[in-house]
Amino acid sequence: MLVLTFLIGVMLNAMGYIPPGNINLTLAQLTINRGMRQAWSFILAFSCIEVFFTFGMMRFARWISSDVDIDAIKVGSFQLSFLVDLFMIVLLSVMGTLAWKNRDKAIQPKAGEDSRKGSVLYGVVLGVLNPVQIPFWLFFGNYVILHEWITTDYLSLIIFSFGSGTGSLLALYAYAYFARYIQEKFALSSRLINKCIAIFLYCLAFYLVIKQVVIYLR
Repeated sequence: MLVLTFLIGVMLNAMGYIPPGNINLTLAQLTINRGMRQAWSFILAFSCIEVFFTFGMMRFARWISSDVDIDAIKVGSFQLSFLVDLFMIVLLSVMGTLAWKNRDKAIQPKAGEDSRKGSVLYGVVLGVLNPVQIPFWLFFGNYVILHEWITTDYLSLIIFSFGSGTGSLLALYAYAYFARYIQEKFALSSRLINKCIAIFLYCLAFYLVIKQVVIYLR
């Protein structure tokens, strides 16, 4: 049962990082600009934060009713989904702007201790500033609990959380490896890739803006 709990955590969180988002696109840019060693530092730091984040959210999910309606959850006078989207719009816009400004400043891979610490810190910061995972775990966390795929004792939730961290590690490593492979296979310049990532981040932010406008008009 504990092995199954671990595997469910791996598959569920890995699945959540398959769609392009701010985390995996940032990792792709980091891989292109600084190399796989720095990418690994980022991935390990981020995945460690993901373990603690998942555990906290799964504990919270136990107290949520069976009918999870993200849009009905409010923080003050604002809906949780609106606040998450608003934060992500700002975050994606800032990250897109930074990627665009640094498109001509590809940093050569470094193996120094300071460079690794920078990648670790980057992973920790983005692991903490990742509010899109809140509705994700409120929904899917409740789903696996209510369908009795996992139990909610401390040991099971800890095992599940480690599975979640492993899932993010595997998914993000696949993104980093793929980004490196694409650059080497097609001899793409760092400038082109940085521009594409910046544009994609802007598109994600624009999508969230349109989403909130449509919700408001309804």
